[in-house]
Amino acid sequence: MPYGEIEYEVRDAIATITLHRPDRMNAFTYTMCAELIDAFDRIDADDDVRAVVVTGAGRAFCAGADLGHGGATFDREKAADRYQGDTDVLEDGTPRDGGGRVALRIARCLKPVIAAFNGAAVGVGVTLTLPMDVRLASDKARFGFVFARRGIVTEAASSWFLPRLVGIAQAMEWAATGRVFDAGEALAGGLVSRVYPPDELLPAAYALAREIADNTSAVSVAVIRRLMWSGLSAPSPWDAHGADSRLMAALGGAPDAAEGVTSFLEKRPARFVMRVSEDLPAEVPDWPVP
Repeated sequence: MPYGEIEYEVRDAIATITLHRPDRMNAFTYTMCAELIDAFDRIDADDDVRAVVVTGAGRAFCAGADLGHGGATFDREKAADRYQGDTDVLEDGTPRDGGGRVALRIARCLKPVIAAFNGAAVGVGVTLTLPMDVRLASDKARFGFVFARRGIVTEAASSWFLPRLVGIAQAMEWAATGRVFDAGEALAGGLVSRVYPPDELLPAAYALAREIADNTSAVSVAVIRRLMWSGLSAPSPWDAHGADSRLMAALGGAPDAAEGVTSFLEKRPARFVMRVSEDLPAEVPDWPVP
């Protein structure tokens, strides 16, 4: 599909998604929602993509939901044109939250995803990044889980993701106050991994993506990503051990395992040949598609 609110580019095995409504601080819309889901579908289907970087155009990452409808912004009847064409509902008929649809699609992605916060990320602009694997920030970035100050609730499945990332006390402090905070606080609280001067942010994100693309098995990374995220809700370490064991047995005799050991012993770069689209073991844990 052609994109109007994001930009998508693949270069040297790294996909870049740029939220691209700079005149609106990249505010989230249902058009952007559909485009992001489509982009991640493309990423999973493209074996040439080994890692993903997500950033924003202009001075913001994403200023949250587009509030152009004023007080009716979140009223599906009064702002019907905002939701035009959106027919995705839960089993009970409740319309699905758009940010949650994007977050769950990212959670199911088979490639590692790096957020590069170039500027403000508030509301859905930060919650949609919680299932990304690494979050890096410019020292100019600002964050806010502002939902309680807008009379709504945390969305994008952030009530599941955020406490697991930063702990329940930090999650509740940020969500209950709804205040905006700086990159230093985001780093101290565990929301982001590193903070950089603005001109160093994207180079750092691409360097991390490049390290993954150049040195690892695509299938190994896909399986590890799924193990890590599904393991957050595993009932016990014994359950995680069972999943690990089944996948070690499945991959231990596969070509990439042989190449990984052989290249190490021969002191040369590995040449992994397995493909995510064809070679994922059946034992890989999956998350349901709502």
